[in-house]
Amino acid sequence: MKNILVPVGSTSNGINNLQYAVNFASMSGATVYLINIYKEFSKVGGLTKVNQLIFEDNEKQLKEVMDSVDIMGVEVFAKPIKGNPFDGIARVSKQLNIDLMILSPQSVDIKDEIYLGNITGKLVKQTEIPLLIVPKNYLFRKFETILFAFKYGHFEKENVLDPLKEMLHLFSAKLNLLKVLTPDVSTEENDLDKELNQIKSKLTITENATIFQGILEHFQSNHPDMLCVLRRKRGFFQKLFEKNVILKRDFHTSKPLLILSGEQ
Repeated sequence: MKNILVPVGSTSNGINNLQYAVNFASMSGATVYLINIYKEFSKVGGLTKVNQLIFEDNEKQLKEVMDSVDIMGVEVFAKPIKGNPFDGIARVSKQLNIDLMILSPQSVDIKDEIYLGNITGKLVKQTEIPLLIVPKNYLFRKFETILFAFKYGHFEKENVLDPLKEMLHLFSAKLNLLKVLTPDVSTEENDLDKELNQIKSKLTITENATIFQGILEHFQSNHPDMLCVLRRKRGFFQKLFEKNVILKRDFHTSKPLLILSGEQ
C-alpha cells in the first residue's frame, strides 16, 4: 500500500485516524494524504469573502489535526478539497492512486446507538477503494489474527485480496476464515478461492441466517485483532445497501474493520 487517504470529519476523529494512518505508514512506507471536504457558496451576491473564510477554517482544522499527531517522519500531505464528500473523495482517490482509506465509523459525533453513520455508510456503498474503519480512540497495535467472514469464497475481480495479503505479510499475522452458509447460498457457490485457501490458517464453516449472525457467534472464539469483510450487495453489507446507516443493535465491532472491494 503506497498511498493512504484520511478524510477528516470531526477534528477528534481526524486526530485518531491520522495517528493510526501514520503508525501504519511508518511500517509500510506509504504516503498519507489528509483531506477535509468543504462546500462553496455561489459567488453571485458577494460571497467570495465567505468562501475564503470557509477555506481558511478548513485549513485551520487540518493544521490542528496535523499539530496533534506525531508524524514520525512519515510523508503527510494535507489539503482542503472543494465539493461534496463523495465526489471529492472519489476524485482525489483517482488522482492520487489511493490504495487504502482510513476513516471512522461515524464522521461526526452522532447518536450512540449508530455504528456506521450516514457519510461513512455512503462511502462504503459508493467507493471501490479498500476501507479500514477504525473505532473511536482505538490505538494502533500489531495484528496477530485477522478474521475474514464471507459467504461466497470466490472472486471474479482480480486483486481483491491484495490489501488483506499485504496486511498479513506486514504484521506476520494469521488469517482465520469464517464461511457463513446462509439459506440463499447454493451448493455450487460453496467453493473456496485457491488463493484464499493458500493464505488461510484456519477455516470455520457455519450455518446462520446472515453473515452478521455468523460473526457474532464465532467472533470471541477467534479472538481477532481485525475483522475483514467484502463489499457486496448480497453479503455482509446487504442491510447497508437498503439504508445508509447500521445500528449497533444489528452489528458493531470494537476492532478495526477492513472492507475489501468485492463484486456487486
